[in-house]
Amino acid sequence: MAELVFYSGTMDCGKSTLALQLDHNHSARGRAGVLFSCNDRAGESMISSRLGLRTGAVEVAPETDFWAEVVHRRTRGGAVDYLICDEAQFYTPEQVEQLARVVDEMGVDVFAFGITADFRTRLFPGSQRLIELADRVQVLQVEALCWCGCRATHNARTVDGVMVVEGDQVVVGDVAGASADPEPSTEPHIGYETLCRKHYMRRVTEFTANRLVEADQLLPFEPSA
Repeated sequence: MAELVFYSGTMDCGKSTLALQLDHNHSARGRAGVLFSCNDRAGESMISSRLGLRTGAVEVAPETDFWAEVVHRRTRGGAVDYLICDEAQFYTPEQVEQLARVVDEMGVDVFAFGITADFRTRLFPGSQRLIELADRVQVLQVEALCWCGCRATHNARTVDGVMVVEGDQVVVGDVAGASADPEPSTEPHIGYETLCRKHYMRRVTEFTANRLVEADQLLPFEPSA
């Protein structure tokens, strides 16, 4: 029986890596799948992981209709047994409903991967609808870590290394270098960093913590390194 499964977690917990692994496992057993992504870190038409794995994918735009995508392939003789949907937090609620319909009426498995909440701790519309409709919601077990070494539970946006809690929900920024000191520039450096709840609530990023260490102004109970 086909399922709609939502794999969720913070940044750095291996969502895209698992997406590519699932595609490999299913295709190795002779199943035919279609890969989708949206705003991937490597650019359009790609699913990429931070481990260096990457493969081509169909870029999801606001007007993408998943039902039509499957019908188009099947009416031209192509097999579609499953869909891999990466960066699903960026999908519209209507697109998530299309995915549910594909599962229920076409018997196609849908494996969706995405971040649950944004930098303001608010649910992405796509993730919210997935939680509401999915047959299963699985939180990935690979733990991303905060700069302090504790389990990271929140995604923070930074501007020049300093955490911000206001702004548009979707803004492209640096992830790989988010925790490093920002490079000198005339333009604000936008980055993303995973934090534990305590440091998210205190708005202490790695950049901020380093500055506190240098100034000998550590907050109470903060580690010195």
